[in-house]
Amino acid sequence: MKFRIETILQNINDTCSKSNRNFSDVKLMAVSKFHPVEEILQAYNCGLKLFGENRVQESCAKFPEILQNNTDVELHLIGSLQRNKVKNIVPLCSCIQSLDRIELAQEIQKQCEKINKKMKVLFEVHTAEDSKSGFQNIDDIKTTLDYILSLENSFLEPVGFMTMAPFTENEIEIRKSFITLRDIRDKIQKEYSDFNFTELSMGMSQDYTIAIEEGSTLVRIGTAIFGERKY
Repeated sequence: MKFRIETILQNINDTCSKSNRNFSDVKLMAVSKFHPVEEILQAYNCGLKLFGENRVQESCAKFPEILQNNTDVELHLIGSLQRNKVKNIVPLCSCIQSLDRIELAQEIQKQCEKINKKMKVLFEVHTAEDSKSGFQNIDDIKTTLDYILSLENSFLEPVGFMTMAPFTENEIEIRKSFITLRDIRDKIQKEYSDFNFTELSMGMSQDYTIAIEEGSTLVRIGTAIFGERKY
């Protein structure tokens, strides 16, 4: 695993150099879905501190002890989130990357208020037909941002956007997905100066170098770090 992580970090560094970007501007997230605690700790011992999980139930089974014993570990929820499971994930994670509707924002606000915890959120945007989740249009994103601005005491901290590119070898289509997200971020940033949308979470094991070329600040890598899923 150490060699795989070092290879990814070298690829990130090389891509940043070619794109006139700083290596420090791109975060490496280890996506630990379907991988056991032992492998997560192995990745942690190789220097990784940022982890992403897709499912609330799995996160709750694996991460309470990890977070308790390793205070520098940070967990993000990156998968689709049902409203009735928000209360379970809020105590564990520092960021929900899959905010995709105003009703979910309202529930996150409600549950965070209960435990007096601020939550970073990324707006997931639908940019490819392969993915069914994510905001479908800018107007719905604006409506959700207006809701957050209307709160007297908001526990939501919008910090950026997230998307999944299509599962294809067609680089043009992959790049188009990332460019779309970046353009949406730029348009929203101009209208909502109260927020600082610095995070662009895009790029996975098969396309993270393209994502970095198009401005990604956080790449979500699973298979290239852990290998194939164990179950």
